[in-house]
This record gives sequence, C-alpha cells and structure tokens, in this order.
Amino acid sequence: MSSNETFLNDGETIFPAALLDAAAAALAAAKNKGFRLATAETVTAGLVSACLTSVSGASQIFDRGYVLYHESAKATGLGVAADVSAKHGAVSAEVTEGLAEGLLSNSGAAVTVAITGYAGPGGGNAKNPVGTIFIAAARNGKPLLAERHVFSGSRDNVRLEAVAAAIRLMHKQIDA
Repeated sequence: MSSNETFLNDGETIFPAALLDAAAAALAAAKNKGFRLATAETVTAGLVSACLTSVSGASQIFDRGYVLYHESAKATGLGVAADVSAKHGAVSAEVTEGLAEGLLSNSGAAVTVAITGYAGPGGGNAKNPVGTIFIAAARNGKPLLAERHVFSGSRDNVRLEAVAAAIRLMHKQIDA
C-alpha cells in the first residue's frame, strides 16, 4: 500500500447514507437542546462514535466514546459493579444499562448510549443467540431507555444494524 493510495472515491462514505442521515438528525436534535453526547461500545467497537463523528460539526456535540472490548473491561467498565456482570453476564441488559448510566458521570454528556452484544460468528447462547444486541440510552433527569434486538446476517451486518438501533435510541432519549 502506498501513501498515495485512495480508499474511497469522491462521494463515497464509510457508512451507508441512511446511517449518516440518522446520525445527523440525532446530532441536530442534541445541538438544539444544548446537549453533548457520549458512547460506550463493546460489540460495535467504536462504530457508533465513528458514525456520529462522520457528520460535519459533530465536534460541537460529541463529547467522547469508550470502547470496552475485553470481557473484563465491559464487565466492570465505567463503574459497573462486578457482581452485576457475574450474575447477568458481561453481555446483558443489566451491564449495558450500567454502562450507559456510568457514562453520564464519566463524561460531560447529557445523553449517553451503551451497546453490548454478540456479532458472531461465535459467542451467544440459547437465551441470547448470535445477533443479540443490548442497547441502553441514559439522560440526566429522565428514565433510562433500553432495548434488546436480535439481528441476522454477517458479523458486519449485525454490527451496522446495531449502530442504527443505537443511534435511533439515543435520538429518542434526546427527544424525551
């Protein structure tokens, strides 16, 4: 690979247009309310943050993103109690909710989103098969929003579906 190599042609983007449109809408809603946003990601490994920051002007709204990928990091990151992950598993609604809430106190953001899951091809179990994604969005002074999805397709498809769902839930929390 040479230093002059071009990976994308003019007009091409890393993310599909529908994802960028959703990210732009969430950022605009946050900007209108004077909110900053933050993410805590496991399964998507920073893709939600990357999608949000692919929108011009995101630096005015996006505060920070955390990637907690190793099981021990996601199990206890951002103040999640070790007994929560021991009881429910590192990939669970309870850990995801803890990450979203913990991020509120570990950032300057008013709205946060956290995401865990099993993108495949391995992982998962009978209760939560490959494709299971947990998302939680927290906002100061508002009830936590949480969702569980089961997406199909390739690892990359599951991860992109998860990014879309996370941005939608974050936008819903902004508008709450």
